[in-house]
Amino acid sequence: MKRLLTLDLRDYTDDMPVFEKHTVRAIIIRNGKLSMQLSSIGEYKIPGGGVEGDESYTVTLLREVREEMGLIVIPETVEEIGEILEIRQDVFNRGTKYICHSCFYFCDVEEQTVETQMTASELAKGFHPVWEYPEVICRVNDAIQTEPWQKRDTEFVRMLLDGRVKYRQ
Repeated sequence: MKRLLTLDLRDYTDDMPVFEKHTVRAIIIRNGKLSMQLSSIGEYKIPGGGVEGDESYTVTLLREVREEMGLIVIPETVEEIGEILEIRQDVFNRGTKYICHSCFYFCDVEEQTVETQMTASELAKGFHPVWEYPEVICRVNDAIQTEPWQKRDTEFVRMLLDGRVKYRQ
């Protein structure tokens, strides 16, 4: 998959144990707005999450979008965009080097929605599905910046805005 960006905080040492994770992120666009998760403090997050077991990236994408957004991805519309690589010290396990491969995909969804099945962590942060304009997402997330992943998601949305990532036709 094409590398779009590397975000390396360089806050680790090379002798640390490594935790490596593979995730998917869904870019769903409707009427110029992106499907996002919005927290109770106003931060925007691109829907998606970690690959479980031997799931394919596409199966993970379908599952995560359904769980977090209550949207049903149309499998034949899934289109690879690229990867953002994050390298930093793990925020949950200090002293561990965290490497995360976030793979981004365009996809379309059915009109029908289903009930979300968010994790306890997502519920605790008050996440809920919304549609928002990319400009608003960048402005709000730039002002908040409480979590490392916000930089990843905001930078991806910024790439859409400035044309480094082309909207699909």
